[in-house]
Amino acid sequence: MSAPFAEVIGDPVAQSKSPAIHGFWLQALAIAGHYERCHVPPEELEAYLCQRRGDAAWRGCNVTMPHKQAVMPLLDAIDPLAARIGAVNTIVRGADGSLTGFNTDAPGFLEPLGQRHFATATVIGAGGAARAILAALADAGVAWVSLQNRSLGKAEALLGEFGLAGAAFELGAEVPPADLLVNTSALGMSGQPALPPLLDHLAPGATVYDIVTSPLDTALLRDARAKGFETVDGLSMLIGQADHAFARFFGKRPPRERDGELRRLILGQAG
Repeated sequence: MSAPFAEVIGDPVAQSKSPAIHGFWLQALAIAGHYERCHVPPEELEAYLCQRRGDAAWRGCNVTMPHKQAVMPLLDAIDPLAARIGAVNTIVRGADGSLTGFNTDAPGFLEPLGQRHFATATVIGAGGAARAILAALADAGVAWVSLQNRSLGKAEALLGEFGLAGAAFELGAEVPPADLLVNTSALGMSGQPALPPLLDHLAPGATVYDIVTSPLDTALLRDARAKGFETVDGLSMLIGQADHAFARFFGKRPPRERDGELRRLILGQAG
């Protein structure tokens, strides 16, 4: 019987760090399996899933842009959290070939924040990643969210959809002081425009969280550290969400006590 495998799909997908994370855990646990990248253009998505259904060795896949919403009508079942978020980032194949969609971004986002409670948050962006993060903030009991986005109507709709008290603002606008700042947008990513100044509208002792993974140490995070704020990078969320996917793919929890070693491996590859 072929060794079990999983993969990450997207268009593009070469930038994904998921193979390094899952590969490290497979090796650490001596699991005879592998995890790869698979470039799937939008027009090939349905055929890809149809083909993978019939492969008993395929345990599932992680889903990155632009497929997180497009996969949903092609699946047999959607986990309630993924349905609420409106996006799937993990697909798991059942023994009968059925496909179930999950969203591990929300728990992955919350994991590095631990038990800290944030009364107020400022969120940048209103795309697919923001949906998972807003759902997580709602579940964590955040009392007020300032959502900054180019489309105020879209931002207002998202706050209402997730039952969050708050308001929509234009990007870079003056907002109420926040305990948590989260960049869910592509701004600040390699090859993308920079974020506007954001750190003047934070409460003392605030945390700054940037989910961008290329570069891992963004200008936002560097500026935040220089001002004395605690920071969380995108790799922390990526490892956290991968934990939930790995357990579903390979039936074992990853060795999280080796996170430091994993981070050094990925940072070395990025360098």
